[in-house]
Amino acid sequence: MQHKILIVDDEQGILTLLKDYFEINGYTVYTAASGAEALEKAALNPDLILLDINMPDLDGVEVCARIRNHVSCPILFLTAKVEDTDKINGFRVGGDDYIVKPFSIDELGARVAAHLRREQRSVTRTTAKFADELVIEYAQRSLFYKNHPVLLARKEFDIVELLSMNAGQIFDKERIYEKIWGYDGNGDSTVVAEHIRRIRAKLAQHTSRVWIETVWGVGYKWLR
Repeated sequence: MQHKILIVDDEQGILTLLKDYFEINGYTVYTAASGAEALEKAALNPDLILLDINMPDLDGVEVCARIRNHVSCPILFLTAKVEDTDKINGFRVGGDDYIVKPFSIDELGARVAAHLRREQRSVTRTTAKFADELVIEYAQRSLFYKNHPVLLARKEFDIVELLSMNAGQIFDKERIYEKIWGYDGNGDSTVVAEHIRRIRAKLAQHTSRVWIETVWGVGYKWLR
């Protein structure tokens, strides 16, 4: 299957470089040179979006926030620099990864391929039922408690999927970060902790039962 990628950047040189690279590697590529154009091209249902943060009309974070409710594909931010607060803001509106400029185009290609592989694997999974009437629909990427939906952001569901499919196994923050965001080396404990906090808060709106346990000094595990 030929994957479709939407590349958004106001620098024409980067657009041309990335378009040529991904087309050579068998992708269908759409491009947008502004945030406003990105909002229009998102309707083409791409399988993944590469989204520059620093654009003059609408920045990438605002574009992501506007399209996330009706676009489920991975969104990877392109940025010249990134701080922890920037990451948290980007992940909060539904971003999936950060690529820092200048980047290796081969590394970018590998990141894109890894995200698309994870998307493909997720559609083959079925349903898991846990005690206390909690149901996880892996194929639909949905979580229910007593038939009421628990609405999770993309990465929040990814963490639930990882932990619940390995119930009882302890994952440290670095491993969770590597598994979910695809980075090698040291993970970002701040981002993982923030996502775990939000998952717990959403579950707590429906049940007092603890599903994700903190193993102090080690990491997190899903309780059976």
